[in-house]
Amino acid sequence: MDSTFNHPEEESVNPAIPEKTPDAPIPEVSFGPDSPDPVKPESQTPSSGEPAQSEKTVPTPANTGRPMAAVACYGLTKRYGPTTALSDISLELPAGKIIGLLGPNGSGKTTFIKILAGLLQPTAGAVLIHGEAPGTATKAMVSYLPERMYFDPGMRVSDCIGLFRDFYADFDERRAREMLSILGVPVDGKLKTFSKGTREKVQLVLVMSRRAKLYLLDEPIGGVDPAARDFILHTIVTAYEPGATVILSTHLIRDVEPILDGFVFIGGGSVIMSGEAEVVRADTGKSLDELFREVFRCW
Repeated sequence: MDSTFNHPEEESVNPAIPEKTPDAPIPEVSFGPDSPDPVKPESQTPSSGEPAQSEKTVPTPANTGRPMAAVACYGLTKRYGPTTALSDISLELPAGKIIGLLGPNGSGKTTFIKILAGLLQPTAGAVLIHGEAPGTATKAMVSYLPERMYFDPGMRVSDCIGLFRDFYADFDERRAREMLSILGVPVDGKLKTFSKGTREKVQLVLVMSRRAKLYLLDEPIGGVDPAARDFILHTIVTAYEPGATVILSTHLIRDVEPILDGFVFIGGGSVIMSGEAEVVRADTGKSLDELFREVFRCW
């Protein structure tokens, strides 16, 4: 086995994408086996009519001694009829980091993100965002970028800005207009007149212009050209609110690896591996891209 330590800056790193500045190491991303048993808060009742779980105490900073996680999942499960999309996921993700949710197509990434965004209810288990179950309170904390464009193609960019201004108290309109100006995107232009890459950039700019605690980005670089990917990754690194968490889902590991602090490999609806990107590279002598290809070779 090749044990060469492959630094991101030595392999396939685009200089247009600034790397994250190293700071304090993030804790292990996986939810440890010595932690309290997972539990389902009352507000997260099963959606499939399954028997309720036994009542136990929800793990919190007060009863575990650990800092509040940006995202905490305990036995999180989601089923669509006989199909299990997520299976018994337990993990904690720290605040202030960019974390890659990495897995092949159909691995459960979008389902996981939609649960965090409050768009889907879990079948069993629990998920907490800064200690709150997904709902009205967390919608004010979460800025969500779906995989597909949700604006009407006939809308002007100024209309999109107006929607974000009206719906989100934390929307920084000045920041959005500055980034759009740098892009050369006319605010009076209609979305349908732009290329796919430009439409993706407009939506990303609006999402990243919220002063949120958690940014959920579902396949933000899928389906766009390499130049658009560079801008998107640059925007993620430079525009997210200090102290916030970014969860970025993708199967394009080589492109996103330089900006990741931590990672979660997800396959078949289960967490296969997770940890700090730099530590895993040092321990294995492999890039995340190489490790991903090895882990998911037969998937």
